[in-house]
Amino acid sequence: MPDGASTTTKGEPAADGAAGVHRTDAGTGQRRCGVAPNPAGSPPAGSSAPTPNQPAPRSMWVLVALILVATVANLNLSVANVALPDIGKAFDASQTALNLVSVGYSLGLAASVLYFGAVGDRYGRKLMLILGMSLTIPACLLAGYAPSIEVLFLARLLGGLAAGMAFPTTLALITALWKGPARTKAIALWSATGGAIAALGSLLSGWLLDHFAWGSVFLVTVPLAVVALIMAIVLVPAHVNETSDAVDNLGGIVSIVLVASFVLSINFAPVPGGGRLALILGAIALLALVLFVLRQLRAPSPLFDLHVASRRIFWVAACAGIIVFGTLMAAIFIGQQFLQNVLGYSPLESGAAMVPAAVAMVIVAPYSAKLVESRGSRFTLLLGYSFCVLGLLVALVFWKEDIPFWPIVVTFVCVGIGVGFAGTPASHSLTGSVPVSRAGMASGTADLQRDLGGAVMQSMLGALLTAGYASAFASIISATPGSDQVSDAARAQLQKSFGSAADIAQRYPAYANAVISAAKTSFLHGDKLAYAAGLFVVVIGAAIVFFLFPRKDREHELLAEYLAEDSRTHPA
Repeated sequence: MPDGASTTTKGEPAADGAAGVHRTDAGTGQRRCGVAPNPAGSPPAGSSAPTPNQPAPRSMWVLVALILVATVANLNLSVANVALPDIGKAFDASQTALNLVSVGYSLGLAASVLYFGAVGDRYGRKLMLILGMSLTIPACLLAGYAPSIEVLFLARLLGGLAAGMAFPTTLALITALWKGPARTKAIALWSATGGAIAALGSLLSGWLLDHFAWGSVFLVTVPLAVVALIMAIVLVPAHVNETSDAVDNLGGIVSIVLVASFVLSINFAPVPGGGRLALILGAIALLALVLFVLRQLRAPSPLFDLHVASRRIFWVAACAGIIVFGTLMAAIFIGQQFLQNVLGYSPLESGAAMVPAAVAMVIVAPYSAKLVESRGSRFTLLLGYSFCVLGLLVALVFWKEDIPFWPIVVTFVCVGIGVGFAGTPASHSLTGSVPVSRAGMASGTADLQRDLGGAVMQSMLGALLTAGYASAFASIISATPGSDQVSDAARAQLQKSFGSAADIAQRYPAYANAVISAAKTSFLHGDKLAYAAGLFVVVIGAAIVFFLFPRKDREHELLAEYLAEDSRTHPA
């Protein structure tokens, strides 16, 4: 190295969010303190300094880069569902194969976020960001031009693993680079953008399918990933508060098995004939959970610090986030089917119905950040839960055949506001209750909120929807004159799903109106069961927050205690 060159090592973030570093002069070997040329670095001489807790101008571009990376991950997570019918026709795929395509991305993401978050904590978060975006580009291209359904599933799985590298890193870097109100605002923008993109993914997919082939829904994120990759290389600081602890690779492998088997078991449970496989996967997940806990208790550098996870602010926030983000995904999941099956909306029209939720989340996010600072996380979480309850009540009471558009708008706006309010304190509490060196653990848990929440709520509500639909259709058939002439095969097909009933209606035009009418009535019956269960879960979540999450003053006391403890056990 030439004389006078400097090497940069890890340091603590400055009060305004800048990442402080120590520099070692290669010529003298002496250490000198300074601020790296990073997003929130000190302004050059002669320039105006930012106000307290307000990032420097360049830091806003870093935040844009991090949010763009998160946008790529969230968009890839939500674009596939609307395209599944076209994919099924293109490959003559079974429903199980289509389910795997749908869950492949979230499977790769959910299974890897904890492990890759820890790898980023140790070896560099910028490195994981760059690797994730670099891998996303070929994964999207492979999915867009997949020659078979099996290749498409593998491409989705690969894309999820890429997101597992990049997505948790975005929140970890926000946690490391910003402090105080600036961090809260940054997390609010990150959280709201993620939820909004998830809601808008259906709209974008519907528009693309109206103009291009099914592969376009996967290719649309390629240019975004390229821009995000360039911005990450140019703007994001190389090292910010990484840990020197070794990575628990064995725990990481067990965590992948645990989450993957758990997510797959949930998704296979409602599939006809998939009960045995779901039980086997559930048993594997249970065994992996036991092994994971034992490993984390004994590992010198645990992947998931169970001591930190047992902190009240951390685990209550984690549960609250799983429920609230799961409510959003479940509302979109059920709502898309209701709009297309019962109301006859096109994919583009049903996607457009998600726009109010996205707009609501973006508008509410800044107010959520202010409420967290002024009233505390508990108040803001409960406010968000209240809007989610209101939205589900509107759906439960007013969603009927031939309804006007306003109850749909009210439902999605309320759920969007609820997630906009609750998403920020859920993520903020996770990151605020862990040491910065464990930011990858916190951000990985924040990502699991979305993935596991969506998987659990969608699978649970989907199973109730399927059961309610089948039960209602069986009753309609039994009450119809001449029902004894309906074959067992026809009964099974009619009770299987709305789509199956629609296929029979096309084959027998003379009975088409009666079949479609019965299918709509049966779907509405299952729809009510699903939303009632969703409402029950949200109320339980609100009760957990109300009774177990500390009020503002106590929250600040606990966070101060955590900080003092972490300063002793994780010194800078």
